[in-house]
Amino acid sequence: MRNAYDRSLQTVMRHRLATLNVSLTVLVVTLAMFVVIPWGFFPDDDTGQVFGITEAAQGVSFEEMREHQMAVAKIAAADPNVWNFMSAIGGGGGNNGRIFMRLKPRSERKLNANQIIQELRPKFAQIPGINVYLQNPPLIRVGGMLSKALYQFSLQDTDTKELYHWSPILMDKIAGQKTIFQDVTSDLLVANPQVVVEIDRDKASALGVTAAQIENALYDAYGSRQTSTIYTDINEYWVILEVEPQFQRDPDALGQLYINSSVTDSNGLPKHIPLNAVARLTRNLGPMSISHVGQLPSVTISFNLAPGVALGTAVEQVQKLQADLHLPATISASFQGSAQVFQSSSQGLILLLAMAVVVIYLILGILYESFIHPITILSGLPSAGFGALLTLMLFHLDLNIYGFVGLIMLVGIVKKNAIMMIDFAIDAQRKGKPAAEAIHEGCLLRFRPIMMTTMSALMATLPIALGLGAGGQARRALGLTVVGGLVVSQCLTLYITPVIYLYLESAHQWYLRKRARHAIQAGLKSAAA
Repeated sequence: MRNAYDRSLQTVMRHRLATLNVSLTVLVVTLAMFVVIPWGFFPDDDTGQVFGITEAAQGVSFEEMREHQMAVAKIAAADPNVWNFMSAIGGGGGNNGRIFMRLKPRSERKLNANQIIQELRPKFAQIPGINVYLQNPPLIRVGGMLSKALYQFSLQDTDTKELYHWSPILMDKIAGQKTIFQDVTSDLLVANPQVVVEIDRDKASALGVTAAQIENALYDAYGSRQTSTIYTDINEYWVILEVEPQFQRDPDALGQLYINSSVTDSNGLPKHIPLNAVARLTRNLGPMSISHVGQLPSVTISFNLAPGVALGTAVEQVQKLQADLHLPATISASFQGSAQVFQSSSQGLILLLAMAVVVIYLILGILYESFIHPITILSGLPSAGFGALLTLMLFHLDLNIYGFVGLIMLVGIVKKNAIMMIDFAIDAQRKGKPAAEAIHEGCLLRFRPIMMTTMSALMATLPIALGLGAGGQARRALGLTVVGGLVVSQCLTLYITPVIYLYLESAHQWYLRKRARHAIQAGLKSAAA
């Protein structure tokens, strides 16, 4: 291998300009790939769990919601990949529920959690009257907001009328991008059927009925008032006061509710006054709940990503749709939860990578007491980045947090190849050898340790690249980044680094000669003067 490398290196050294052009091309392509490649955040991991939020129509009764939830539970129980599950309804306005499914061990099922979700989604869609929003709970949850989907986008405005007008329009636009988004929904619940009880205070006063008596009567009938507790030897039971269930489901029965009046009849007993005699009952629609973010009325649009779509692509698409709508200036929009953290961290990651390169340059400059040689050592980084990004694209993965950790690792691993060669070449030059001969000898003598260290790092990272072990699929981007970067950089830096060294050494010598000429000319002028 060393003899073959020697022959190929001599050929490359005779065509330095072509090699330099290849190096510059790799640099430009690498920068372009950073723009083109999809950006992600934390990758999906199979934790053996699937979480779902169920949602029925606004104003649905408890009994009807229970029937829908039982239908969802029946499908979950019949799925061969589900080991057990927990189902509950109520909370959040009363028209939604939860279902938490524990999957069988990974060795007992062929599908991962995301594939199971895609398989369950059409089955749940066949249940009339209820929507089921499934999500694969992330191993690391960033942001405290829990909604029907993993990612959230919030609109805020002090004018609720304007807010409620534009939010459904934007949600429909997002839902229309079916190749990017799934499970698009919002927390806008303003169409809840309700009965408004407006007390006629003059009639109520004439019949001896107060507003407090009306409120108490309504709470007794529909508020689940606990009147007493029955104690037994091993348990206790609450006694709840309420009207019969058939009257709870009929809004017309509300007017038949009787209230004890302070006016008594001939027998001294309080008169019973029907509610519709002292109040007007009207039906309309109203909000089930009004959400707030930062103490301002808000509407949060939640969405999941379609299979194979990166979070960065979804964020860009949402921002584009928002810009196309030309929302009023009073409406402020922002991502929440994981999407918000992704936005802020993506800019920081680029800065982190740049700072890592700058710090390494400064350290190398101090060690070699030169501004030139650190550039030679860092010249192999574009090839490592090119290999890492190309590998991610070939395996259809986005550049996520794990992949970026792999890039930071590559910065440290790849530069050691050039350090081995440059360190020997500088020492050989100090002993009187020409630059071309010194770097050529350094490449051949350091070829063996370079191959040994690179292959050690590559083979150590290969199991991560193959996705072996529990949670291996989530960390796979790290392994592929390091393996791909090492393979490509190893093939290129063995040839690019010596060529860059010679060009920069020639530039350095030209600079020293120029300074010497200026110094001689300045000395001659001063002597003549």
